[in-house]
Amino acid sequence: MIKINENFLELQDSYLFSTIAKKVAEFSAKNPDKKIIKLGIGDVTRPIAPAIVEAMKKAVDEEGKSETFRGYGPDQGYEFLREKIVEFDYQKRGVNILPDEIFVSDGAKCDCGNIGDILGIDNIVAITDPVYPVYLDTNVMAGRAGKYNPEKGAYENMIYMPATAENGFVPVFPEKVPDMIYLCLPNNPTGTTLTKNELKKWVDYAKENKSLILFDSAYEAFISEADVPHTIFEIEGAKEVAIEFRSFSKTAGFTGIRCAYTVVPKELKGYTKSGQEICLNNLWNRRHGTKFNGVSYPVQRAAEAVYSEDGQKQIKENIQYYMENAKIIKAGLKEAGYTVFGGINAPYIWLKVPEGMGSWEFFDQLLTKANVVGTPGVGFGPSGEGYFRLTAFGTRENTVEAIERIKRM
Repeated sequence: MIKINENFLELQDSYLFSTIAKKVAEFSAKNPDKKIIKLGIGDVTRPIAPAIVEAMKKAVDEEGKSETFRGYGPDQGYEFLREKIVEFDYQKRGVNILPDEIFVSDGAKCDCGNIGDILGIDNIVAITDPVYPVYLDTNVMAGRAGKYNPEKGAYENMIYMPATAENGFVPVFPEKVPDMIYLCLPNNPTGTTLTKNELKKWVDYAKENKSLILFDSAYEAFISEADVPHTIFEIEGAKEVAIEFRSFSKTAGFTGIRCAYTVVPKELKGYTKSGQEICLNNLWNRRHGTKFNGVSYPVQRAAEAVYSEDGQKQIKENIQYYMENAKIIKAGLKEAGYTVFGGINAPYIWLKVPEGMGSWEFFDQLLTKANVVGTPGVGFGPSGEGYFRLTAFGTRENTVEAIERIKRM
């Protein structure tokens, strides 16, 4: 008899964004004349920057010639890309990261989920609430979350750290000490951040308790405020307690091309049940080489071009475009009477839904009355109930039209 991983049965409904897609498809089938504007899923709409496209074309041409053809690449990624990452993303910020602490992959989402392979099942996990669903769902799949309590809307073994308007969307340290702490900054979905002093408190907390911080920095490129760290490794001691996940998806529009990287410092240690120190860099290197065959050569050349002079200029223009969308959304919602957060250091707007209305109820109303798609806050966790997320990744035309529709709703 074939046994299944019964932890999958503990997952609630389908993946959040799959549920949204299903609802939108059903509405569109019944209302084919309606123009739906999607400001829900954080997918980019601007074309890949020309400098990046040219680099990829050149790399594809190389693959068509016997003298420049490449097959399998290095497990961790090509040296040319890892050296650029080290130079631009870390050395320029005064951070010493080595190329062999960089692991190139096909997405931060994958790495955030797969990192659990090297961590014990009995680790206690803490997540901010609301939070990107992947952190929770992958720990449910692994068996760390325990049983789901429908009355609380939470899993029995997970530590939820509420981040709400009442605490400025800055989670407080939990009463029970976790082994694994997920932090996403700038935050998805709230768009909020921590200052260097605030983040240092988390690093110090992790050091004191021998906890691991899993730091998702996918939206680093959107940071505009000076006192907000672009990497957790700007904080002294962070290399002893943190793994950082980075992505080219939102930074350079690679949502369809797929390229990211994870930083696992050599100073970072995990522990056996007997207390023996183990280098997590070695474990992730072993896992990476066993279960992943690398990002394609043309895509890694494209990622390298992100750091070229033209590439940097062009991706910044796209980022500014999206952040202008964020300003339009935020200003328009405020004008319509909504309480709004985010939109300064991240391309997400987090709004309070009308009093007495649930997140999914507001989703349905927005879809049917304004034909605009967003993301219900409760899909990001219990503390997300009563809130709603809109993304600034739409086109300018659709963004402006969507806000006008909401104003008229």
